Amino acid sequence: MRRHPRRDTGPELALRRRLHAAGYRYRVVYPVPGYPRRSIDIAFTRAKVAVFVDGCFWHGCSTHRQVPATNTAWWAEKLSANRARDEGTTAHLMELGWTVLRFWEHTAPDDAFAAITHALGTSLPAQRQSAERSDPPNLVE
Repeated sequence: MRRHPRRDTGPELALRRRLHAAGYRYRVVYPVPGYPRRSIDIAFTRAKVAVFVDGCFWHGCSTHRQVPATNTAWWAEKLSANRARDEGTTAHLMELGWTVLRFWEHTAPDDAFAAITHALGTSLPAQRQSAERSDPPNLVE
């Protein structure tokens, strides 16, 4: 399964480039609090917004799902366990006050970007205000 990368996939990189170009700063592969073996793909820690870009294969996308032809029963159980783990991670983060956004790898980066900026806009007005305040004041003599 080396053909399916675990991180820094093309869709993740496209979304991260879009966010970075817009001036957003974030953490990559940020550990899920309380679950040291799980990580958030893109984390806005101050706003507590967690973004996951789920691959169609590993997370069982209903549109693009392909179960391998060999060892089918094992793969079905494995992919089902992955989906259950995703649901557990989402529920855990929401209990901790995080906003969780999950996108499929086939989601257009612009659509994901719009959803993220909307979530950040409603949950992080202080960061934007502080960015506006960082402009040097006009000094009049």
